[in-house]
Amino acid sequence: MNTMRSCVETLLILFATCMECRGQDSVKQPKSFQSAYEEEGSVTLDCKYNTTSSNPTLLWYRQNSYDSPKYILRRHKFGDGDEASEFKGRFHSRHDSTSKSVPLTIENPRVSDSALYYCALQPTVTTGYTELEQKPT
Repeated sequence: MNTMRSCVETLLILFATCMECRGQDSVKQPKSFQSAYEEEGSVTLDCKYNTTSSNPTLLWYRQNSYDSPKYILRRHKFGDGDEASEFKGRFHSRHDSTSKSVPLTIENPRVSDSALYYCALQPTVTTGYTELEQKPT
């Protein structure tokens, strides 16, 4: 008697979409790699943007290996923005509308700060869904 086994695989698809993006909207992080010595001074990661929005909002995220990106902070052209509680104190940013930049400064960098850092122009929407597929083996 043949027994057919089946296995269920989970496929996770993540994609980013922009609800109101215009062709001119963009974000650029000029340096792809930056290093610093632990607990010495600070390190600044640059983020330049171009948008047709009159009140742009920019966000910073950090992604460690094998983790999803974590929200660090948000800066508006007008107003203060906000920060995630775990990054308050050592992570700072200011919105410079003249140079169209939102640099992220990390005070007293630590080895644990080693990660990928992303700058994003809002609106940014990340959507994920899970699809199950059954395949005979």
